[in-house]
Amino acid sequence: MLPLPTYEDVLAAARRLDGHAHRTPVMTSRTMNSETDAQIFFKCENLQRMGAFKFRGAFNALSKFDARQRQAGVVTYSSGNHAQAIALSGALLDIPATIIMPNDAPAAKMAATRGYGGKVVTYDRYTEDREKIGNDLAQQYGLTLIPPYDHPDVISGQGTAAKELIDEVGPLDALFVPLGGGGLLSGSILSARALSPACKIYGVEPEAGNDGQQSLRSGAIVHIETPKTIADGAQTQHLGAHTFEIIRREVDDIVTASDAQLVDTMRFFAERMKLIVEPTGCLGAAAARAMAGELRGKRVGVILSGGNVDIDRLCALFGA
Repeated sequence: MLPLPTYEDVLAAARRLDGHAHRTPVMTSRTMNSETDAQIFFKCENLQRMGAFKFRGAFNALSKFDARQRQAGVVTYSSGNHAQAIALSGALLDIPATIIMPNDAPAAKMAATRGYGGKVVTYDRYTEDREKIGNDLAQQYGLTLIPPYDHPDVISGQGTAAKELIDEVGPLDALFVPLGGGGLLSGSILSARALSPACKIYGVEPEAGNDGQQSLRSGAIVHIETPKTIADGAQTQHLGAHTFEIIRREVDDIVTASDAQLVDTMRFFAERMKLIVEPTGCLGAAAARAMAGELRGKRVGVILSGGNVDIDRLCALFGA
């Protein structure tokens, strides 16, 4: 296992990302503040380049490649957002990118990945092992594998979102972060512990895929079957070795949100804040709404991790 990243690595990532990643806006809602009786600050990574926070970690990792790695190329596996992030970062840095995507990935995410120049290899997420496919391709063609979450450079890049949030609004009492494989949560932990030490940090998973919650309770990484949830960005089967070590040590709790809560929260963002947020991106906000009784009078940060959702899918979820 590579050494765990630190907040110093987040600061270095922020310097690499300067001028390349968007400094996404922090938005508030009087309606949400009234509903929760708290001050809620939404870090809008749905407005990041390629529509999700994943650009941060991908660009940070690829920008550290040496000449041999740049020439040979990168390979990764992803349900969509990391796929797009690696493809776009590869295009910007002139690094060939091979992306392993599930054959049922959202059409918009697959089209965008190809549009950024990524070579897409599909697989069946319920019967095939994407990690094995990725490792096989890396060995066969000399590619560098950059996984979606379990890599120090990815983690430190993702941590820049929480850094920007706290830099802008000041110390927080609580921070809610969507949780799939743990890259965003572990990176956010590094920033929050450095900049707002007293802040309570919550990871939020889909109810049907609470492997992180189980892992935290048991003290060891728990593997589950691919969960069936509309939060496709969090359909992971387990945390990573790097991400779990940081999360196990520093997170205050891991909670869950149901698909119904995600749809309701997506509708809130669309109707009241004019924001398109994908189901996975709503995990933190859905949990904050459900925990309103514990947040009264608090300053609360929520990371909206992405906004990549097919419009047809959005309409279907809204019952249109």
